[in-house]
Amino acid sequence: MKRGIILINAYTKGESELNGPKRLAEELAFLGVQTEIRRNFLSAGIAESGAQSYLPEADFCVYLDKDKYAGELLERSGMRLFNRMQAIADCDDKMRTCIALSGFPVPKSIPAPLCYTQTPVDEAFLKNVAERLGFPLVVKECFGSLGKGVYKAENHAELKEIASALQMKPHLFQRFVAESSGRDLRVIVIGGKVFAAMLRTSAGDFRSNVELGGKGEPYELDRAAAELCERIASRLRLDYCGIDLLFGKDGFLVCEVNSNAFFGGIERVTGKSVARAYAEYIFREIY
Repeated sequence: MKRGIILINAYTKGESELNGPKRLAEELAFLGVQTEIRRNFLSAGIAESGAQSYLPEADFCVYLDKDKYAGELLERSGMRLFNRMQAIADCDDKMRTCIALSGFPVPKSIPAPLCYTQTPVDEAFLKNVAERLGFPLVVKECFGSLGKGVYKAENHAELKEIASALQMKPHLFQRFVAESSGRDLRVIVIGGKVFAAMLRTSAGDFRSNVELGGKGEPYELDRAAAELCERIASRLRLDYCGIDLLFGKDGFLVCEVNSNAFFGGIERVTGKSVARAYAEYIFREIY
């Protein structure tokens, strides 16, 4: 019997976070794969002989979590993850994504220095950041999703306030792409090929996330933009992802890459079944 497991975060409760696993399980069942959705409690550990999976026997695991420890242990035990753990880790950390995509059109970005004690933010550093990026500029927590942990600083006072609040967290500073304020593209790539694209717009926020009230509509990518997204997925070794593109004055810029991108919104907007396409890709890869 063909068996699969979909692992979700141990504590997640959001409706958009639970929709994807259910849709994937339905589509995999249609292909004849008995798939169990499990929360990521006690999924793996280390025995005297090495990494050990505590999951039921399965042919693969769709890993819809960002827990690096459990994911790496599952891979070391021999489990094939969709996506692979290194790809998830590179996408989960926004600065690591920028580093991995060095050479791609990414907005100018500067990592914040690590800080382990509560001390005043270095004024000279903030001044240099502002000189290099200009105002307004964007400050992002390295770990976060759904548009959370992303801030805009209009001036030095706001920059200092935001940087002081985030001082003990990994974060980065990034050039604000004014041409794309309140709008971006979400592009779904499956198995190295663009599958669907959605224009997202917001009338009241520089962030266009649908979860924050943004609106979506279908968008037809030109070949150059599609190839850019496919090269990004290849560079990060992603089976599946959602790539967010910004509208720069000289072409698209890569905002973020989401290894576990929600797809309920883009399915509704485009009428395309992301879950079916992803399930079919997994089926081909495993069987």
